[in-house]
Amino acid sequence: MQRKYSSETRIGDQAQVNGWVAKVRDLGGLKFFLLRDRTGEIQVTAKKGSVPEGVFKKVSELGREDCVSVTGNVEKAGQAPGGKEMVPKVLEIVAKSETQLPIDVFGKIESGKDKRFDFRWLDVRDPKLQAILKVKSTTLKHIRGYFEKAGFVEVQTPVIQAAGAEGGATMFPVVYYEREAFLRQSPQLYKQMLMASGLDKVWEIGQVFRAEKFHTSRHVSEFISVDFEQAWIESEDDIMNTLESMVVHSLKGVAKDCKDELEMLGKKITIPELPLKRITYDKVVEKLKKSGVAIEWGDDLEDAQEKKLGEMMRKKGHEWYFVTKYPSKVKPFYIMLDGKVSRGIDLDYKGMEIASGGQREHRVEVLKKVMKRKGMDPHKFEFYLDAFRYGMPPHGGIGFGVERMVEKILDLPDIKEVILFPRTPDRLVP
Repeated sequence: MQRKYSSETRIGDQAQVNGWVAKVRDLGGLKFFLLRDRTGEIQVTAKKGSVPEGVFKKVSELGREDCVSVTGNVEKAGQAPGGKEMVPKVLEIVAKSETQLPIDVFGKIESGKDKRFDFRWLDVRDPKLQAILKVKSTTLKHIRGYFEKAGFVEVQTPVIQAAGAEGGATMFPVVYYEREAFLRQSPQLYKQMLMASGLDKVWEIGQVFRAEKFHTSRHVSEFISVDFEQAWIESEDDIMNTLESMVVHSLKGVAKDCKDELEMLGKKITIPELPLKRITYDKVVEKLKKSGVAIEWGDDLEDAQEKKLGEMMRKKGHEWYFVTKYPSKVKPFYIMLDGKVSRGIDLDYKGMEIASGGQREHRVEVLKKVMKRKGMDPHKFEFYLDAFRYGMPPHGGIGFGVERMVEKILDLPDIKEVILFPRTPDRLVP
């Protein structure tokens, strides 16, 4: 018999449902247990004399989190979850669980975060945590759908690279045969190189790595980045238009497809109107100073400053907003400069930077001068600069932290809740 998920069963069906034992209740001649799979729970009811004796006996042997397979009839039951129950004809105990669980799967007894991540595969049996991961999966699905409709080509750039897009001490070195290489900080350099290839609109989803020794709720050492790059742009405005359209498309998709998950988590998605609010860096500094925040023109925005700005913007009705015209000195070498300011942009959501990018510098001689000014050796980036020597069109793009977006959609306390097996300065396993 073909397996069904619990949510797919209908009254009158004969079905096989597989999952884990969530709860057992024994009333002597009447025994119940809840079988949980990734779509929900279904009650299994065994009445002595109404089910095979071997099945009735096996129900007595069940413990929490045992892995079972049940075949039987689905019948109407007003007191059962969903108004239905299974009357088992066949019950197979596929795998017994140890009786002393290291964490409480349903969180009634609160476990420490480190303990939960030590036993992450158990932790994720909690339906609320599964709901978080479903929201993340759906967000990525609709981001992919947006780029397909918008005519972008999906690409995959190398994870092992000779140099980092950001440089500095935040790169993870790896032994690459007899040479030193690095895990990518960003697909940035390769996206730009592709703008010279004729693939003038590209995007990708992939892991990036940052060797930053932060111990905060918003930083991890490995995360998923959604990146796009497009050529033949007139300014960074073209990049903001693409990015905000992608955001709204994905938010609408999640609101439509994840109604049950959002209800379980007690969240409602607000769809912003386009265009999103634009605010210049100069105006940000002015606002922060007026509110008593210490900041000087030319400083990059720190977490606490971003949070304060988010509070002020939210009061004005803007959960999502762009910060534009950043000082040249705080942006990477590949962002086009325009005197003291740059054509770099950030997209913030509820006081957290979700995306960063802008218009890139496409003139090779200017690019080399900026690299030198920022203390970089252009000779180490010949593989990258070569792409600018044979006809590079004006272009721009962004890197987008999808896990940060989901964290903020659901107002979670920590980005690590959105990541199956988070990597931090202190965590390498499981």
